[in-house]
Amino acid sequence: MNNIRNFCIIAHIDHGKSTLADRLLQATRTLDEREYRDQVLDNMDLEREKGITIKSHAIQMEYLSDGKKYILNLIDTPGHVDFSYEVSRAIASCEGAILVVDATQGIQAQTISNLYLALEHDLEIIPVLNKIDMDSAMVEEVKDQIIDLLGCKSEEIIPASAKTGEGVPEILSAIIERVPAPKGDENAPLQALIFDSVFNSFRGIIAYFKVKNGTIRSGDRVKFFATDREYEADEIGTLKLNAIPKKEIKAGDVGYIISGIKTAVEVKVGDTITHVDRPCSEAISGFEDVKPMVFAGIYPVSTDEYEDLRASLEKLQLNDASLTFEPESSLALGFGFRCGFLGLLHMEIIQERLYREFDMDVITTVPNVSFKVCTTKGEMITVHNPSGLPASNLVERVEEPYIYAQVITKSEFLGTVMKLCLDKRGILKNQNFLTTDRVELTYDMPLSEIVFDFYDRLKSISKGYASFDYALTDYRLADLVKLDILLNDEPVDALSSLIHRSHSYDFGRKMCEKLKDLIPRQQFEIKIQAAIGAKIIARETVKALRKDVLAKCYGGDISRKRKLLEKQKKGKKRMRQVGNVEVPQEAFLAVLKMGD
Repeated sequence: MNNIRNFCIIAHIDHGKSTLADRLLQATRTLDEREYRDQVLDNMDLEREKGITIKSHAIQMEYLSDGKKYILNLIDTPGHVDFSYEVSRAIASCEGAILVVDATQGIQAQTISNLYLALEHDLEIIPVLNKIDMDSAMVEEVKDQIIDLLGCKSEEIIPASAKTGEGVPEILSAIIERVPAPKGDENAPLQALIFDSVFNSFRGIIAYFKVKNGTIRSGDRVKFFATDREYEADEIGTLKLNAIPKKEIKAGDVGYIISGIKTAVEVKVGDTITHVDRPCSEAISGFEDVKPMVFAGIYPVSTDEYEDLRASLEKLQLNDASLTFEPESSLALGFGFRCGFLGLLHMEIIQERLYREFDMDVITTVPNVSFKVCTTKGEMITVHNPSGLPASNLVERVEEPYIYAQVITKSEFLGTVMKLCLDKRGILKNQNFLTTDRVELTYDMPLSEIVFDFYDRLKSISKGYASFDYALTDYRLADLVKLDILLNDEPVDALSSLIHRSHSYDFGRKMCEKLKDLIPRQQFEIKIQAAIGAKIIARETVKALRKDVLAKCYGGDISRKRKLLEKQKKGKKRMRQVGNVEVPQEAFLAVLKMGD
């Protein structure tokens, strides 16, 4: 056990975590040249296309140092704020963390938040200054920033280049010297923490775990603490690039278990595995349940696919524990699910994965956050969906979630970033110059304002330099109104939204204009209206397709023409009464891009 080291790599997005992981795997000869490719741990097509890590990836390496063989268990983590739950799970399974900082960009928002997560779990931090081979690297300046942040000595910071492999031997030595060996008792009752799971269509559910105490052997009878279900450990093993079966896994090590579990709900990430005949007394206190930030309805395009969508979401939830869902129905879209996500990128990734991995075409409704509504009877209810809001005469007050937002930007963009935050109803709490040209701003902001396009706009006005991180704080009183969209006087519940009164007029007008372009013309006129309660605040009209009924009338009396036009008018009127307006999927997606 003294020769095991469990560590993860944490950093801001695009600071070179996956590239450094590639170099470590090559240096320890975990893969041969035939298996090697860039971003080797990012095994999802989506990750490779977008150049980001979405899932944490665990892999075991072996390294010889001073004649001793060490086992290094590495977990490569995502950097984007939407996947911070993946990072927290990786951190709960480790004793040390490599903190990678880009020498060309310096300390960014997620660098700080991921570092705090690691410090909360008492992890040993190894600071690495990456990309020192680049012309724009500010080595001394960024070193000073790391010393300010960590309070470490200059010689503890390892200069490296994940691209060229410079500094990798020093990093491996630092892992062995600085990261503590895992603590645990091999002879105690079995206690193993599940930190991830995947679905395999041939083998069922594969759970990844870290053994805290005890030893697990192939063929053992085990049970899961949370569900109290018992299983046979058909196969256990360690995670190299492919799964390697083993006879036993002892305390401090990381591995996988296959026990023929077929249903997704039986495996919970954060659960504890123990033996049936000699169980441990308590579960491992791992990581807390995830709190979704953004909610949206996901509906199958065809109502027959409802059960398939449920099965697909359950399998996705296995692989991504931060996804939550519950059934709901909509008048416009039929049966579907109200899903909770950690952010808009997370929602986009889930939608894309449903299509690629399960061939599910889905319609996504307008994303929104959850609100607390106090009724006139004094009850406090949580509303995830605008259509679940009680009638306005029954609502005493509405409270919306607020976040503590931290923005780090270059000082030349300070004015435009502050204007953006003010437009989003942000209240400036603190302004701190980290260096002469880098400033940290902290704001209190409503979560609903950053859900749509805040991150994209922040990146564009700062030319990609600003970084952003947030944490939920509390709920506060808000002047919110329910904005309904009516098509021919019929409300479309999937397009309704809860919005601040000051933004409602602009938002309603833009929605109507966008829907006018997207809804195809029919044989009858379509009236598009935005309404707050009974008050119409915006209107657009999609003109009817008209057949030229006067084409056959050349000359002659006007009364003949009028008779034909009146007949057409009556037909159009009747058609509008029975006609049905189909809302295309692009209309729901267009709402997400309202700021463009």
